[in-house]
Amino acid sequence: MEALAEGLWGLAEYHENKGEIGKAVKCLEAICQSQVSFLPMVEIKTRLRIATLLLKHSNNVNHAKSHLERSQLLLKSIPSCFELKCRTYSLLSQCYHLVGAIPPQKQILNKGLELTASSGDGFAVKLWSCNFNSQLANALIIEGDYQNSVSALECGYECATEICYPELQMFFATSILHMHLMHWDDVNSVERAVEKCDEVWEFIPPDKRQQCLGLFFYNELLHTFYRLRICDYRNATQHVDKLDAAMKGELQKAQHVQELTTELNAINLSLSRSGLHHKERSALCQKQAQLQEQLSHATRFSSLGKVSLEPSYLGNARRAWEDKLELAPPPIDGEWLPKSALYALVDLMVVMFGRPKGSFKECGRRIQSGLHTIHEELLQLGITDGVTEVDLQHSAIWMTGVYLMILVQFLENKVALTLTRAEFVEAQEALVQMKTWLIRFPTILQGCESIFEMLRGHYAHSLGCFSEAAFHFTEAAKLTESKSMQVMCQVYAAVSYICIGDVESSSQALDLIGPVYRIMDSFVGVREKTAVLFAYGLLLMKQHNLQEARIRLASGLRITHQHLGNIQLVSQYLTILGSLALALHDTGQAREILKSSLTLAKSLYDIPTQIWVLSVLTALYQEVGETGNEMANSEYERKKADDLQKRLADAQSSIHHIELIDKVRVNVRQFHELDIKRAVIAGSSMRFNLDIPESVGLSVPSPAPSSSRLMDMDTRRRSKRRI
Repeated sequence: MEALAEGLWGLAEYHENKGEIGKAVKCLEAICQSQVSFLPMVEIKTRLRIATLLLKHSNNVNHAKSHLERSQLLLKSIPSCFELKCRTYSLLSQCYHLVGAIPPQKQILNKGLELTASSGDGFAVKLWSCNFNSQLANALIIEGDYQNSVSALECGYECATEICYPELQMFFATSILHMHLMHWDDVNSVERAVEKCDEVWEFIPPDKRQQCLGLFFYNELLHTFYRLRICDYRNATQHVDKLDAAMKGELQKAQHVQELTTELNAINLSLSRSGLHHKERSALCQKQAQLQEQLSHATRFSSLGKVSLEPSYLGNARRAWEDKLELAPPPIDGEWLPKSALYALVDLMVVMFGRPKGSFKECGRRIQSGLHTIHEELLQLGITDGVTEVDLQHSAIWMTGVYLMILVQFLENKVALTLTRAEFVEAQEALVQMKTWLIRFPTILQGCESIFEMLRGHYAHSLGCFSEAAFHFTEAAKLTESKSMQVMCQVYAAVSYICIGDVESSSQALDLIGPVYRIMDSFVGVREKTAVLFAYGLLLMKQHNLQEARIRLASGLRITHQHLGNIQLVSQYLTILGSLALALHDTGQAREILKSSLTLAKSLYDIPTQIWVLSVLTALYQEVGETGNEMANSEYERKKADDLQKRLADAQSSIHHIELIDKVRVNVRQFHELDIKRAVIAGSSMRFNLDIPESVGLSVPSPAPSSSRLMDMDTRRRSKRRI
């Protein structure tokens, strides 16, 4: 009977190598379904093989699970078989993960940890302990148990340290940093986790780092998110540059490998022909050997061509191994995200750091590239037109969620970029796309509804619909639990109220700014502080308190320039400060400041801010009696205003305009099905907080009150309501 089993195993392997997975599974199941009993070890190994094939090449998770559960029962009566038991526990845990059965997953993982604890201190034992701890941490995070999740990862780190395996230590160090970034409750803990990653990475020999591409991307992206969170954009840029260079290098390698493979296949085809002359065959064989050597060298230090016995424990089973960036060695073989998602994230990081600097051409190219990549991946997941989240298979929900979250970030940046350049129709199109995705995948994207409302507010504000903008900003603040997002939306709403200009609106703006002004120093980084100082300075200016406004705005400008590097916000700060300088009769400083602001606004193609600056410059030339400059400047301002009016008219004539500014939240009906909700929570361990600095910017498209009016105001008058 053993000979028969070996024959069927061999036949199954033959079919698998040919890519005929169904036939391979049938060969193996013939052993399990035989009326003649095989030895328990034969059946166990066969069922493990079936489960591995199913997990790697199909979505039939329940079928794989049933084989593994049967194997587990058979193994109970066998005292030894450490390796088989560990493989069974690991694969069964993956199945429970994929179907969302977290309690039995934790139960099976704890059995695995008990087994390793009683099996000595061997190298293989420690590796399996690392495997079980990594999966347990993932299961615990699904339940929101951050503390025990970190504890499991720390146990894994200790095991990796005991066997002197720095690459495995790095896997756990980065995972711990990820947990701390998600559950940011102590800045010192996050800093220590960052330092630990740096320490372990430096300990890995340089030649081995080349083979840890997945860890490199994971570590650098986490460092980027950390720097974003603390508003350390200067150091974050260094990490983004490293990521971008590595991505371009990998893409070039992949293209080179593809070219070599194509050429080798052509040579092989030529060699298969009959009737070749000896000389010709000899030359082809020589070329074949050269290509094989080049191909071997090209794939030596990359993930290309690697083979794995274990599917990724995160459940991305249907993709080829060549598409994966492993984070840890077997038997873990974990990955954070597939290559396509990581590369899209790198594009997104380039956009996020390039857009505030005005690198719009490159940002536009990256946005298009990222969106194209994501749409291609969604198609592979079966996300075609008309498909909604209730149509998804459970195993596809998590990965769909990852791509959709990145998609929303790209669309947010696209809206930001197009609104800055006054390309309102393009901004409309991006917003409509985002709305469509929200309606189709409301549960998966439930955390993005506040982003959509915020962007509706920015769109309405940019078109001068300030009341509608304030409504949407206020709604966005209600829809999020993020304190940072709430504060930013309150500030945006306050700016919209200030732009309305009447007494009641100014009072509403003060009600919004007052509370956040008092807590602006409590946030990590300076993002919220710069926004609050901008809005507060603008309000003080409206209240005719020019000296205090100048102090607040100068402070905000200094912080923005030193820490954020957001050219649009700097330009707007300068424009207000130029207006204030003119109102205080400091025409020399006003001229210098306004020219700098106009230069920045031109570099951004920011037409509303240009018009705003030009209106103040016209007033300045009028005051100093430079009639020629006044007329030339006024004419230039008129041309810009005509251009803006045409853009506004095009946007307002669109069928989507009223729908976007309407004071009604989008009707998003969530499908509260248990499997979707559970899968969405499961993906939370891979979620990332990509707050965009100033997001769209604090735009004031209509010119502020002219400086001539400011000079006529009684600057001694003060509002009784103070912060």
